Amino acid sequence: MSKRVLVVDDEADIRAVIQGCLEEIAGWEVMIADSGEQGLQIAAQEQLDGILMDVSMPGMGGLEALQKLQQNPQTRTIPVALLTAKVLPEEQKLFASLGIVGLIMKPFDPMILVDLVASVFGWES
Repeated sequence: MSKRVLVVDDEADIRAVIQGCLEEIAGWEVMIADSGEQGLQIAAQEQLDGILMDVSMPGMGGLEALQKLQQNPQTRTIPVALLTAKVLPEEQKLFASLGIVGLIMKPFDPMILVDLVASVFGWES
């Protein structure tokens, strides 16, 4: 079953790698946003199965965008996984309290990215 995933990241190369992996390996439909604001707009308009969101972006970061997603009845039920380069122990507690489905650490191995994403969203086939 094909999944629809939104990737929100301000780095074009990261977006391209994730989109390429998920579309070519998994055959999922991938939408792209380069900012938290754009991610919120797409999430409100599209039927999504999951969102991969970068934590640190200029303007509205991933945590602020996540809060806004959770406050909106239209987007509240979309599972969100955070993309992050560094996680401090105190941040792990914070992330756990945010209601996200998981973390994907950067840099990630493109060869296992599909499995990583499927695993955090609970999409094991």
